[in-house]
Amino acid sequence: MSGRLTRTRLLAATTVAVAALALTACGGTDASAVRNEGPATSSTPGSPTAPNSPTASASSTARPTTQPPATRPPAGSATTRAPRKPATGKDGGGESGGGKSGGGESTNPQCGAGTTRTIATPVARPLNHLLITVTNTGKKNCDLLGYPYARFGEAQAVPPVDEATRPQAVVTLAPGESGYAGVRLSAADGSGTHGYTTNSLTVGFRNGTVANPSLAGKGVYVDSSLRVTYWQRSMGEALN
Repeated sequence: MSGRLTRTRLLAATTVAVAALALTACGGTDASAVRNEGPATSSTPGSPTAPNSPTASASSTARPTTQPPATRPPAGSATTRAPRKPATGKDGGGESGGGKSGGGESTNPQCGAGTTRTIATPVARPLNHLLITVTNTGKKNCDLLGYPYARFGEAQAVPPVDEATRPQAVVTLAPGESGYAGVRLSAADGSGTHGYTTNSLTVGFRNGTVANPSLAGKGVYVDSSLRVTYWQRSMGEALN
């Protein structure tokens, strides 16, 4: 009886031990399985995209938008005008019909013998002076340029001009208007030389034409002090 009880207890103990071993084996297998699974991949929208994902590839290969180059104005389109030259207008000494008058370009033709009447008149004051008057007989304005080329008698040269009489602007004559020039015939104190008397006078204009005004009476006496003025707008300017 005691032997049977001993075998029964031994069998029970063996069964319990086998069961415990079985349970231990199962527990080890489960723990290993859990360790090998690794962390679960998060699908949260805020998580960064994996480097090899299609989205990352598309982002890395996309080209930035190129801005168009700034448009430049075509060459020669500038409207800046170069700064304008100041007028230098030659006063009474303009060369042609386009002589400068009052700082601007004149388009008037020159006055000449063909469109004017020329008169030479001796005056009482100043002494030994002659006044030459040129009147525009044409239908258009004309510019009386420079000074008269006055040749008395058989003189080989015309008298020099007094530069102090140069006017500020070209003398322009409207139809019917007159311009003037003064002539100092001889020295009032008798200091002039090579004097002679003549009743012949030729007046040349800047455009090359010539007038022959008459000298009344016995003519005029001239000497080496002979001088003329530039053409002036008034008799006073010519004789003063």
